This record gives sequence, C-alpha cells and structure tokens, in this order.
Amino acid sequence: MSGVISMVKIERKSFGQEIVVEENPVSRFLFMNTKSAWIWLILRIYLGYSWFKAGVGKVTSDVWTGEQAGLAVSQYMEGALARVSEGDVSAWYGWFLENIVIPNATIFSYLVAWGEVLVGIGLIIGLLTGISAFFGALMNMSFLLAGTVSTNPIMFMIAILLILAWKVAGWYGLDRWALPYLGTPWKIASR
Repeated sequence: MSGVISMVKIERKSFGQEIVVEENPVSRFLFMNTKSAWIWLILRIYLGYSWFKAGVGKVTSDVWTGEQAGLAVSQYMEGALARVSEGDVSAWYGWFLENIVIPNATIFSYLVAWGEVLVGIGLIIGLLTGISAFFGALMNMSFLLAGTVSTNPIMFMIAILLILAWKVAGWYGLDRWALPYLGTPWKIASR
C-alpha cells in the first residue's frame, strides 16, 4: 500500500513539471549516432534508386509527361475507382480520386513523375533525407490507398525509418554539410 501512496506523491510532484525521457541505447545508436549512418546509407541508396528508376521511366514516357500526359494517371485512377465497390479502396479516397485527381490528371502526372525523380535524387545524394523520405512515403501511401500493394509496403517502412533517422541518415551524403548550415544542432559527444 505504501508503494501506491509514494507513486501518487511522485505523480503529484511531477504534475505540471517538464519530464525528460531519455533515449534508450538502441534508439540512441540508430537515430542519433553517426556510427549507424552506414545502415541508413544502404537503405537510402536502395530506396533512392527505386524511386529514381521509377521516376525516370515515367518522365520519359509519353503518357506521363509527353503529349498524352495524364493518360496513365487517369487509367490507373479509373482502375482504383472500380475497386471501391469491392472494398479494396476506401470510399473517401475514391471521392478524392474522382473529384480531385482525375479532373487534374495532367498535373498529377507531372507531380508523380518528377516527384519520384526528385525523391530518388534526394535520397541517393543524401540531401534533406528526412523530407525526401517523407514525400516518398506520401507517394507510397497514395499508391496503397489506391489498392496497389507491390513493393509499396516495404518502401513505405524504409521511408518511415529514414524519417525517424533524419539526423544521421544523410551523414554519408550532403546532409552532413547542409543540415548544420540549416541549424541542426550536431555536436561531438562527450565521454
């Protein structure tokens, strides 16, 4: 009984005060230590290459960015709309596709094609890695919501990990110089 009372006293003392929860050693190593940067480099290059390759295929395709720009997006979204009735695509997302994406298929075609290329480049060279991974995850989630599984779940999970590791994921890349310039508070650890 006294343990319960003392816990209540601690909670009362800490209510309204700032409590700092320290990182556990695994999280600290993975997400805050540059010694783990080689792990993120491998995942970053894999994901970046996947996005870049897919984007280049679209940018050089007539139905994505050429004379018939928007055709591929329209056809893909029409297929996704057909899956709404099957329950593979949510009704709200079907509404979004029908009322926002399909009427603006040409714009979305360019956004997807060039977005994939830019996300790929950002991840490969390690520039604004967390932001690049975020936009990659956003595209993966869009494809998943449209009912396409393929490699999207794997790519999505890697992107989420890169977002979490944004401070060190680009250490072997341009982020090593760009992030301190932008205000990331890196410092040499004291022992």
